Amino acid sequence: MYTLLSGLYKYMFQKDEYCILILGLDNAGKTTFLEQSKTRFNKNYKGMSLSKITTTVGLNIGTVDVGKARLMFWDLGGQEELQSLWDKTCLSIPDIKTAFSDCTCKIGRRDCLTQACSALTGKGVREGIEWMVKCVVRNVHRPPRQRDIT
Repeated sequence: MYTLLSGLYKYMFQKDEYCILILGLDNAGKTTFLEQSKTRFNKNYKGMSLSKITTTVGLNIGTVDVGKARLMFWDLGGQEELQSLWDKTCLSIPDIKTAFSDCTCKIGRRDCLTQACSALTGKGVREGIEWMVKCVVRNVHRPPRQRDIT
């Protein structure tokens, strides 16, 4: 009986979790964007003063609930000394630099949005996150194929 009720509870209230990696060069505003996202979507989160945000050493992890989805953001530090960690967590440094400098050919047929956004003021953060949730939920059974990326 417990298993039945537990399963029903999870079905009704559990959120699907998606991991989002935030990569960028140092002082690009990754942590500020994460803080703005947490402030906008987590009701009881007061947020860190934006003036007190310092250089990320290692990574920050933040969770944001949007509807029935839970986004877990991994904010990796962008300093040159920390970029050696990137290839251990996702791609190699040349792959990341190529993706940043030549992203249009790497996107392939994937969803793409150019969204005006300011991490300092929070303008556009909500719209960008809501679009991201819509895309990850829609694409969960459609992972990128190699031919779409290269």
